[in-house]
Amino acid sequence: MTTMSIAKKHHLSHKQAKAAAQKVADDLKERFALKYAWKGDSIEFQRPGLAGEMHITRSEVRLDCELGMMLSLLKPTLESAIHREFDKRFGKPT
Repeated sequence: MTTMSIAKKHHLSHKQAKAAAQKVADDLKERFALKYAWKGDSIEFQRPGLAGEMHITRSEVRLDCELGMMLSLLKPTLESAIHREFDKRFGKPT
């Protein structure tokens, strides 16, 4: 298993950050057939070859996941897609 961790600072309210995280989760569900569920301020998700969590705090969103062997080959592509989605939903870096 390969680990992937991505963190991004944001300046949204907690409610706005959770709404943005929901949109990210919906997009990932559609594009990668993920199943997910909210647990407090975190979204836990999984699919064959992938399991992880997106945690929302007052100032940061963090994605931590484990990629199976096949998806680990796509790690750079996945990281790029997630960075673009985070920039879109949580704001571009200043």
